[in-house]
Amino acid sequence: MNTCKQAPGAFIPVIDRNRCEGKGPCIGVCPYQVFEMFTLPPEARATLSLKGKIKGFVHRWQQANVVLAERCMACGLCVSACPEQAITLARS
Repeated sequence: MNTCKQAPGAFIPVIDRNRCEGKGPCIGVCPYQVFEMFTLPPEARATLSLKGKIKGFVHRWQQANVVLAERCMACGLCVSACPEQAITLARS
């Protein structure tokens, strides 16, 4: 059964870089392959809070990344799966 509530691209996932610990459940749960794991680049690390920098360092700067936002159908599975509550859906 399709639980998605929106047309593709009406909403996009937004990742809070200060919260994401790169555990990756969002990647496995997304039926549209919107996410991938990546290494947060140094220029993005500089904008993190102290807590975000510590978390990033501990987790080797691995975080989820939105690569195909236009496929998102706002099912919310990624939001529910994220243990850090680092993902929200925003109207595009």
